[in-house]
Amino acid sequence: MSRTVYVNGDYLPESDAKISIFDRGFLMADGVYEVTSVLGGKLIDFDGHAVRLERSLTELDMAMPMSRDELLEIHRELVRLNEIDEGMIYLQITRGAPADRDFAFPDPEATAQTVVLFTQNKPGLADNPVAKQGIKVISIDDIRWGRRDIKTVQLLYPSMGKMMAKKAGADDAWMVEDGFVTEGTSNNAYIVKGNKIITRELSKDILHGITRAAVLRFAREAQMEVEERNFTIDEVKQADEAFITSASTFVMPVVAIDGAAIGDGVPGAKALRLREIYLEESRKAAV
Repeated sequence: MSRTVYVNGDYLPESDAKISIFDRGFLMADGVYEVTSVLGGKLIDFDGHAVRLERSLTELDMAMPMSRDELLEIHRELVRLNEIDEGMIYLQITRGAPADRDFAFPDPEATAQTVVLFTQNKPGLADNPVAKQGIKVISIDDIRWGRRDIKTVQLLYPSMGKMMAKKAGADDAWMVEDGFVTEGTSNNAYIVKGNKIITRELSKDILHGITRAAVLRFAREAQMEVEERNFTIDEVKQADEAFITSASTFVMPVVAIDGAAIGDGVPGAKALRLREIYLEESRKAAV
């Protein structure tokens, strides 16, 4: 069955959805995006994603094209129209489609932004069996641009990183810069040593994960110690456990890096407990 998608104010069958070849998202990667998970037909961490969206737009000198309430209504309508119980909603906003290609930004008064949303139906998203076995990662050099805190559509290198991992027989890649792990290709990275959860502090070097913020809050409430600092691949190999967080994977244990087992080589107790807490609390707060 064809999905109903949202394009610039209209709800359309996906086969009828079109944007201009001059759209700056297509030509320049001049746009931002967000992905919000849906559990039980409700949106997870919507306010956090909306706040980050507004920040990303501001950092690129773009306006928010609608109010937060209007954005929420579009999300809810897409969930309803596509009968999504578990899945995700992808949102992308670009600087729009001027009359021709040009490096200079178009006049925002003359060029409307492009706003696109679509759903992805993912039954079993919360009960993903991969969480019970964990994932394996490799380490790769981080050669992305310097503003990773802006959630732009510049995703070529993260895509390449995932393909490098696949070629190596792993599930994902953790990126390394100046000897320290920054983050995963589409997720934040953590290690656990004793009762301490260690993850890189917020800066322009990593995405300010919405799931990250919630999980660290839940960890502190559960009396787990949190230390925000850089860590190395050697520290990962000596850790008791490791995990990632993202809107689509929630909390996912990591059991090996570069072929070396982390801890006992199985999902760790803290990662599994944090996944349980996150899903439970996020369902309660879902809208």
